[in-house]
Amino acid sequence: MRAWQVAAVGLPKDVMHLVDAPLPEPADGQVLVRVRAAAVNFPDGLMCLGRYQAQPALPFVPGVELCGELPDGTRVIGNPVTPGGAFAEHTLMDARALFPAPAALDDAEAAALHIGYQTGWFALHRRAALKPGETLLVHAAAGGVGSAAVQLGKAAGARVVAVVGGAAKAAVAKELGADLVIDRNEQDFPAVVKEFTGGRGADVVFDPVGGEAYTGSTKCIAFEGRIVVVGFASGTIPTPPLGHALVKNYTLLGLHWGLYNTKDPAAVRDCHRELTALAEAGAIRPLVSERLPLEQAADAVQRVLGGRTTGRLVIVP
Repeated sequence: MRAWQVAAVGLPKDVMHLVDAPLPEPADGQVLVRVRAAAVNFPDGLMCLGRYQAQPALPFVPGVELCGELPDGTRVIGNPVTPGGAFAEHTLMDARALFPAPAALDDAEAAALHIGYQTGWFALHRRAALKPGETLLVHAAAGGVGSAAVQLGKAAGARVVAVVGGAAKAAVAKELGADLVIDRNEQDFPAVVKEFTGGRGADVVFDPVGGEAYTGSTKCIAFEGRIVVVGFASGTIPTPPLGHALVKNYTLLGLHWGLYNTKDPAAVRDCHRELTALAEAGAIRPLVSERLPLEQAADAVQRVLGGRTTGRLVIVP
């Protein structure tokens, strides 16, 4: 079979190589699946760089999320078993961690559902307890995880403020249904958020960016607001002065979604049922901006790592 392999750390375009590889052999509790579609995620690039918190041993096949086909033809979604990955024609999955692909979504959309929408759902509902009528501020709102948070926020009845970088990404966020779109390259987003909310600020902030996005969020967070730290796509991990949280009476919440797979897998399954129902009702649909052949996987990972994409890039072997 064909598979992309990483044998040394570095930029994806330099260290990802398309090779002929033997079919992986399932161990007890594993199943061999044919990859129907594989979504590209920011962590794929971090793994190539050797900077991910759950770094696989070298060599490994990148690709952390897929829609696959079981030997009986059933479509499933989920994560491959490392060091194997989804950027291949076949991969292994844990038989206990398979999720049925929603019938309302095609292969590429289903492949892009699991990580991004689970992350968004746990951040907004499990961690921040978002309520109808509250104002939700979403950073990187035109990206893979951010676009999921925008849709989930609207489905929850929140007023959604989308922060993006550039006119093209602003157009995408508007199409997603955001109530207000702010181009951080042209506007001072904390001031715009304060004006939009009549001085109150955002009740919940979804922050996969860190750096200046986090700092600005602390300037426009509401009384008893909640900032959910999801990631650091900017490359800068904030070191917040906790006295500021005390004085303004807001809460900092961390979200490492992957921990739920081991600490509370039942919650992950419950979330999948919620997401499936939302997809069937048409309330959410992964924004797949490009469907690319397997040969273009390295370029796709490089582009996502560089923040040059909107929505999700999906590899279709």
